[in-house]
Amino acid sequence: MKYALPALVALTTAPAIAEDARELDAHEHGVGELNIAVDGSTIAMELHAPGADIVGFEYEATGAEDRAAIDAAVAMLAKPLDLFVLPSAAECSVTQASAVLESEEEHYEHDHEEHAESEAHEGHDDEHGHEDHADGEKHNDHDDHAEAEASHTEFHAEYALTCGNPDALTGIEFAYFETFENALELEVQIVTASGAQAFEIERDAPTLDLRGMF
Repeated sequence: MKYALPALVALTTAPAIAEDARELDAHEHGVGELNIAVDGSTIAMELHAPGADIVGFEYEATGAEDRAAIDAAVAMLAKPLDLFVLPSAAECSVTQASAVLESEEEHYEHDHEEHAESEAHEGHDDEHGHEDHADGEKHNDHDDHAEAEASHTEFHAEYALTCGNPDALTGIEFAYFETFENALELEVQIVTASGAQAFEIERDAPTLDLRGMF
């Protein structure tokens, strides 16, 4: 995230709750990630959610209906306090918010290059009569795998909030699950002055108690 918060730096570097390199193809349908850093009266949040969780599909938008669904989702994701409801007594407001849809394009290009090399090698085998049926099956499996990976998409949102009364931050209500019916779970990581903690928030228990964390 681009917000200059010491707590956010701790969040993105803490080995217990961060990955050295996060790849889109590692995501699990129904499960998103929410990182939260609290620094005094300022809160930074970062959300990663599979495309299937947010709009119900992960293929590239092919028509007006798909594009409209993505546009609507981005607009909803740009309103963090409608998704992650904080106590009104905390007097929090949004100072910055952004949301985008990311794709698997770069990773797919890498796989596509490997596929081209495989084709060249198999072509050489053809000349010498060494290709068999099993090799053909493996080749098809690779095609299917690359095609599936190419369809992976993920929504990424970043937020900055400021709270007039941070002592009143006693919990979060996850209206996120009501908004996005395909979302089942959020893996939440929170960093505060007292340290880092991780939680799994599920659709059937969409609340997080923040008391005692600050």
